[in-house]
Amino acid sequence: MPKFVIEREIPGAGALSERDLKAIAQKSCRVLNQLGPQVQWLHSHVTGDRIYCLYIAPDEAAVLEHARQGGFPANRVSQVLSTIDPTTAE
Repeated sequence: MPKFVIEREIPGAGALSERDLKAIAQKSCRVLNQLGPQVQWLHSHVTGDRIYCLYIAPDEAAVLEHARQGGFPANRVSQVLSTIDPTTAE
């Protein structure tokens, strides 16, 4: 199943409180439960004004549907084609 990186532009994302992040995560999980097991959220990285999320999904349309139902921005959705890490150099 393909993986996707979703870039979400959220001004002030880095200043969101733990309570705010928990509420966002809970909303995301509720939508994921409604969509079924074909769309999975792996994790997200929060930066100053963006959140980068890694998902497993059958296609980009499923990722966009999650964003639509959750009311989340999905400014850029990119399919992961390869993954590298320090072990790639070995």
